[in-house]
Amino acid sequence: MDPRITQLAEQLITYSVKLQPGEKIYIEIKGLEALELGKELVRTATIHGGVPFWYYNDETISRGFVKNAGEAQFQAWGKFHRPIMEAVDAYIAVRGSTNPFDLAGIDAQRMKWHDQAYWGEVHIPVRLKKKWCVLRYPNPSMAQAAEKSTEEFADFYFKVCTLDYARMSKAMDPLAELIEKTDRVEIKGPGTDLSFSIKGIGPVKCDGGRNIPDGEVYTAPVRDSVNGVIQYNTKTRQGGAVLDNVRFVVKDGKIVEATCDGNQEKLQAALDIDEGARYFGEFALGVNPHITEPMLDTLFDEKISGSFHLTPGNAYEAADNGNKSALHWDIVLIQTPAKGGGEIRFDGKLIRKDGLFVLPELEGLNPENLK
Repeated sequence: MDPRITQLAEQLITYSVKLQPGEKIYIEIKGLEALELGKELVRTATIHGGVPFWYYNDETISRGFVKNAGEAQFQAWGKFHRPIMEAVDAYIAVRGSTNPFDLAGIDAQRMKWHDQAYWGEVHIPVRLKKKWCVLRYPNPSMAQAAEKSTEEFADFYFKVCTLDYARMSKAMDPLAELIEKTDRVEIKGPGTDLSFSIKGIGPVKCDGGRNIPDGEVYTAPVRDSVNGVIQYNTKTRQGGAVLDNVRFVVKDGKIVEATCDGNQEKLQAALDIDEGARYFGEFALGVNPHITEPMLDTLFDEKISGSFHLTPGNAYEAADNGNKSALHWDIVLIQTPAKGGGEIRFDGKLIRKDGLFVLPELEGLNPENLK
């Protein structure tokens, strides 16, 4: 076994979810390549006194259910799954599906039922209250999306995932403190002119405890405060389709107009899943110094240094603006010079320009200081 797998498993069990003796942990595995890390997580959890439960849930298997089930079957599936999540103390998902498009071609109504059962019944109301961590696992399809060789991508993956997150966490402290006392946020860039309040919501540092790779500090906009236009510049997946140049017009917090290059039906279906889907539940700044280019994988793209994401849908309990939804859709806007640049201001003061922090107390989060 690659010794880096052992190192990563140890980090996930002892640092990310801090598993204690006697605690039950749910390990969800997707993709054949991910089985190696899955097996090592089971072994490591056991050695540290935990009680692991494991589940292989690749889309190549689940497609037969998602494509053919009716609403009552989805509801029953969610109700069956929920008590399992309620019974555990921690959850780790290792997602390395061979083909990320295995749910492509499924009609929008069934995907809505699926999301309401998987996310709305189990993961949002139950899992998010547990100790949890979600990560991708490198495979040839991910390497292709990143336009790298399989070996090169694996080297990149382990470098990113075994970053010194304790050091990053310390560098995040000044940004978290600034978010804590900020009211107004203004964001400008090509196609984007947006403002909103984050007053009273509070910051959360993502420093290796929730996602791997990690590297973001998030909060949420006051639900009805968002106004303006945002033009995202990275591709995103939704309902098995790839959407590009997603653009929202927002009035008093609500997305009143939405367009994209790609499948407009998928875009509208996602925003119409419930009332909360047209409001935003997260605002986050990405700071991982090793992630610099999008690769059509949310867990990587949302951490891109010099990026931010403003997320339609459910707010996390740790930074709760009251918005509830079965949707939580992280769409990324990169503000580096190569992507057109841009500015972010907190209470009128410029904090980041063209992807780099300009306040002295925040410069520790710039890439050259984190590598």
